[in-house]
Amino acid sequence: MPAPNYINEKDEFAKTVRTIRWSIALVLFASTVINYMDRQSLAVLGPFLQRDFHWNNRQFAWLLISFRFAYAAGQMLTGRLVDKFGTRRALSWSVLWYSVAALLAPLASGLRSLCTFRFLLGAGESANWPAATKAVAEWFPRQERGWAVALFDSGSSVGAAIAPVLVLSVYHLSGNWRPAIAAPGILGLVWLLVWRLVYHSPQRHPRLTPEQRQSMLAMEQDEKSDSGHSWLALLRMRSTWGIILGRSSTDPYWYFIADWFAIYLASRKVALEAGILGFWLPFLAADAGNFLGGGVSSWLVRRGWNVILARKAVIIASAIGMLLLIPAAFAAQLSMIVMLFSFSTCCYAAWSTMALTLPSDIFRSGSVASVSGLSGSGAGLATVASTWLIGWTADRYSFRPILIVASLVPLLATILVLVLVSNTTKTRFGSTNLHETA
Repeated sequence: MPAPNYINEKDEFAKTVRTIRWSIALVLFASTVINYMDRQSLAVLGPFLQRDFHWNNRQFAWLLISFRFAYAAGQMLTGRLVDKFGTRRALSWSVLWYSVAALLAPLASGLRSLCTFRFLLGAGESANWPAATKAVAEWFPRQERGWAVALFDSGSSVGAAIAPVLVLSVYHLSGNWRPAIAAPGILGLVWLLVWRLVYHSPQRHPRLTPEQRQSMLAMEQDEKSDSGHSWLALLRMRSTWGIILGRSSTDPYWYFIADWFAIYLASRKVALEAGILGFWLPFLAADAGNFLGGGVSSWLVRRGWNVILARKAVIIASAIGMLLLIPAAFAAQLSMIVMLFSFSTCCYAAWSTMALTLPSDIFRSGSVASVSGLSGSGAGLATVASTWLIGWTADRYSFRPILIVASLVPLLATILVLVLVSNTTKTRFGSTNLHETA
């Protein structure tokens, strides 16, 4: 009779942990949705702000740069803070900060003041991805992380798709951009209450008994040592630079579409309200790409593939698909533009999911948020530079050369990841065999 009791207790423990894990993943997904709704409010209102304030593309670019600069600098700092103070506390501070910043944005009276509020928003939002990546590393085994990262990262495309509906509805109801730009901030404060109730680290979660906590920590002990590397030690590793340079070369691709797509459609004489479905589809396709990338890589791992090789296989295939912005630059019909953009964002999202998963695949738990933050800072700085270049190029020439260059840069990113990212005895967490290299 002892054996059946043991089996029942084991099954009950597994069910409890599974429920906790995926509840946390859903809350992280909601955080990313709200995070993106806050930032996308400006992109949706861009054509109206340009009309009301008589801004050109270069002036509008400064609003984007203000956010991106704070976001880039903040990720490096907040990644370290997440590792130091813990996921629950750090992400709580972050969401409170950027929700208040969003609610204060209607006080802006011109370009400089709105740039200031966007800077504050970017600084607050910078902790989301390092904290979410850290949470996944704390709670999920390696073979499930691709799915978990895909779920929370898909919130970016869902938030970008929902933002036009919410923001434009508030804009047309109020007849003013001010309530529309603040509306997502209210959702952040509601989410904060849910987060405080749901998330606790495995060591402190109230739904686990002391014995269950010990069992869970023992299962992951060799993989999730709490001791992390210093920044200097991390920057001496090739894999760190592969992740940093990979994201720095691909994030501008996404932010070009996320920040400029409404203005790009306007430049092609498509009104946002008339082409709202066309605006949605690339972001919905990105949502599918998150799950496609995470699902395929997790399937390969379950089939016995080395973890890093599985991630790299998805990265290679996705980089090829991202070339589709080149024919989009020459497409004339809205349906063809939207279709090519949608395939491109789907492939980008699969690539991005792998890039976001790599830190938790390779590095110790105590270094995951730091590496994620470093890569986010690099990506943010690259996006700042690309945002200025996009505004300058669009005003001086057109969007066509932007789309062509944007398609080619991910190939460089893929080469960098393939060459630099590998399992080593320094990181020791990159494969199902801790001493195997890829």
